Amino acid sequence: MTGRKGYGCHYVTLHKYNGVVQPGEKPKRVTMTQVATLAGVSVMTVSYTFNRPDRVSEDRRAKVLAAAAALGYGGPDPAAKSLRYGSTRVLGLILGEHLTYAFEDPQAASFLAGVAEVCAQWGYGLLMVPVTGAADDPKRVVGAAVDAFIVWTTTDDDPVLDAVVTAQRPAVIHGSSSQKSPYSVSIDNRAAAFAMATQTFAHAKRPAVISFPLDRTRAPVLTTGIDPETALFPVTRERLLGYRDAAQTLGIPWSSVLVGVSATNNTREAQALAAQMLALDPPIDAIAAMSDQQAIGVLNAAKAARVSVPDRLTVSGWDDAPAAAQHLLSSVKQDLRAQGVACARLALGEPSPSFTDDWSIVIRSSTAK
Repeated sequence: MTGRKGYGCHYVTLHKYNGVVQPGEKPKRVTMTQVATLAGVSVMTVSYTFNRPDRVSEDRRAKVLAAAAALGYGGPDPAAKSLRYGSTRVLGLILGEHLTYAFEDPQAASFLAGVAEVCAQWGYGLLMVPVTGAADDPKRVVGAAVDAFIVWTTTDDDPVLDAVVTAQRPAVIHGSSSQKSPYSVSIDNRAAAFAMATQTFAHAKRPAVISFPLDRTRAPVLTTGIDPETALFPVTRERLLGYRDAAQTLGIPWSSVLVGVSATNNTREAQALAAQMLALDPPIDAIAAMSDQQAIGVLNAAKAARVSVPDRLTVSGWDDAPAAAQHLLSSVKQDLRAQGVACARLALGEPSPSFTDDWSIVIRSSTAK
């Protein structure tokens, strides 16, 4: 089952903008000479400013940094040392989570496997650059010795996106489009959420949502009336919009829909949120979760509260991971490994195949009444 008429459903969506480095193109990098000319200093002074700042006076360092900022120069190119190949032969994956997330989260692991598959085919290494809001995140991105970047899980306002532009290397953003990068890879999250919630909320009087984080603070929230447009994680925003569309189509005011925002994609955290929801009066009778991991947490909470599924509570997840079938969960099906392959190919300058594998919703007993 695919999205309703009027919702375009595309497995890979490419967005291209003028004036931004494109995968496959050799970027026109600002040089030290240009910075030195604008700052009125020697090339050696520019080099020392970035490599040995203690050897440059405060006044000259300020001039160099001002000129560098004006020209979009982020420092000496880390890739220049790899003269043998003319490139680093390394692909950078900017991970908007702690490093362990890439190996512990089923979605991230599947996506990473797709990226690694392409790296193996091309003879490339893979450098993961986790960013968690630390002050030095942008500096580590600019300093990464890679040929291109893939960005996974970040917000619209994340400074690392500006750092990617400063680094002047091709970049592909997973899950959303951004003017900071010419290409992105994503399914239509809003249409998929609409289709799944239409099924999950079909007979509900008081539906709810278990959501991914809204912004980089990752603050947990349990409330009604959340404006989806305020979510700075694009995937979160688009899925909330789809859930809102479904609720309104079914005659349910969005202002009455309870949303539990989790800090991470974690089963135990989702279980705790669902337990609070199920303890309310009147009771929640439908929960759409943004991942299968979260949905399993909801099922655990329902079992603990002796709430039968689907008789008293309908539940849905997202990604249709093997665990969804094991728990008889209805879920949105997508192929994150294939999306990882597409991101890596685009980043390395190879056009992604125009495959037409649409997302779909898989209906199992967790929503069947």
